[in-house]
Amino acid sequence: MPDPSAAAVFTDLAQESRELDSLVGDVPGPDWARGTPAPGWTIAHQIAHLHWTDRAALLSLTDADGFAAMAEAALKAPDTFVDEGAQEGARWAPAELLTRWRAGRAALGEALAAASPDTRFPWYGPPMKAASMASARLMETWAHGQDVADALGVHRTPTARLRHVARIGVRARDYAHAVRGLPAPSEEFRLELTAPGGAGEWAYGPADAPQRITGPALDFCLLVTRRAHRADLALTATGPDADRWLDIAQAFAGPPGAGRTPRTSR
Repeated sequence: MPDPSAAAVFTDLAQESRELDSLVGDVPGPDWARGTPAPGWTIAHQIAHLHWTDRAALLSLTDADGFAAMAEAALKAPDTFVDEGAQEGARWAPAELLTRWRAGRAALGEALAAASPDTRFPWYGPPMKAASMASARLMETWAHGQDVADALGVHRTPTARLRHVARIGVRARDYAHAVRGLPAPSEEFRLELTAPGGAGEWAYGPADAPQRITGPALDFCLLVTRRAHRADLALTATGPDADRWLDIAQAFAGPPGAGRTPRTSR
């Protein structure tokens, strides 16, 4: 499947952010303290985390020294810096947090569009081009938006923007093994994912690969962002390595976390 153009990624990121904004924009102040499926994180923590990460991405694009200082502080507290960033913003009044998040993501959108398309910018993992950074921001926005939607009891209609999340999940296959100290599979897999609304198929990997994953793209995205347990998803694996991958897949950098428990055990 060809890479989406940079302009499309930037547009999709803005749309994904607006969709989440529409969920939280009218939430009463007291409900920002409502817990989400992430232990210890409220709706305010989720939005504060997105604001914090948008600010880090903006520094990466526009202020290399400022980002280096931020990354250095993170290295001093590798197990807590994400929670600390979310906690800082969660202490603000909801209206202030919402205003800051909106302004921050607007500034990031402008910086992404103005960035040199071939330059790799520093990040907490490998350096990334602007389009890849936008894809990563979209993945996080969608995933944390799912936490918010779950907290509010809202069903979100999946969109074609999930192609960015799915692509990251596919590309992160070997990383998911490495972060757990496992050897990566020696051969490529074939993935055939049904696009949202049944609008065609998103295919990755050699068509004749013996190890395969099939199922809805939404379910694959929920799996690789660890927003649902495999037992609750309609994904089918053929081959032992593909089957093991579905147990450990993740699209994000860092520790995998506990993930969700099966709905039947809650």
